[in-house]
Amino acid sequence: MEREQTVAQHYTHGSLERAILDALAASGKDLDALAPADLAPVDELHIGGRQATIDFAAQLDIGPGLHLLDIGCGLGGASRYFAHERGCRVTGIDLTKEFVSTAEFLAKHVKLEAHICYQQGSALDLPFASGSFDGAYMLHVGMNIEDKARLFGEVRRAIKPGGVFGIYDVMRENDEGELSFPVPWASSPDMSFVESAATYRRLLEGAGFVVEKERSRREFAIEFFHQMRARAAQDGGPPPLGLHILMGASAPQKVANMIEILERGLIAPTEMIGRAI
Repeated sequence: MEREQTVAQHYTHGSLERAILDALAASGKDLDALAPADLAPVDELHIGGRQATIDFAAQLDIGPGLHLLDIGCGLGGASRYFAHERGCRVTGIDLTKEFVSTAEFLAKHVKLEAHICYQQGSALDLPFASGSFDGAYMLHVGMNIEDKARLFGEVRRAIKPGGVFGIYDVMRENDEGELSFPVPWASSPDMSFVESAATYRRLLEGAGFVVEKERSRREFAIEFFHQMRARAAQDGGPPPLGLHILMGASAPQKVANMIEILERGLIAPTEMIGRAI
């Protein structure tokens, strides 16, 4: 699909592995003895980073040995967290070819390749048999997908009855105002499909899920960005290893626009936990 190609291009860097290795070295990391947490500043492409992943995981009913589907896995930060900290087996899928190859590269660097696999593909046409997974999750993915009914239907097909489906997406909290662009997930409005929590609930229920939990993380996000700005001011700029590597030269404007619409109350990162019936 043309839209999916546009989204994949939006996230493509061109020399991501080299850029991350250089930033790790500049941060004083031993490239031969990396731990998953060492990658957290760059491989957690969602508001709140690693702490948001930890908080999100605490809301999910998962345990060791479960096979999870990571939808829109990006560089694989969340998948490595679930594999390393929760003892899960994870399959990640993402539209962006460079993200998939970099995720594989990083998993090998932290010796988790036996527990995680990645592949390029579309969340709207999951290349997995029905009932393949014990659960699924996605972090900051739905904002790039217009047909969320199809997305949720595919997820429901891919997981077993009773399986958990966790979502951590940017959602609309107030329709009275236009979003500013660019933002981290979209360069222009035609790539952005931010919907309300009420819309997510309705579509999840229509796809065969019961929504068990919902939590706005707006205040958490505002505090996260305040701390990020304070650190940058104190240090004279961002650290070598950070999400600015992924967002490119427009990173400051993307982040500034996102903070602005967050503080105006238009959006909020929101957790929603569903159960397949």
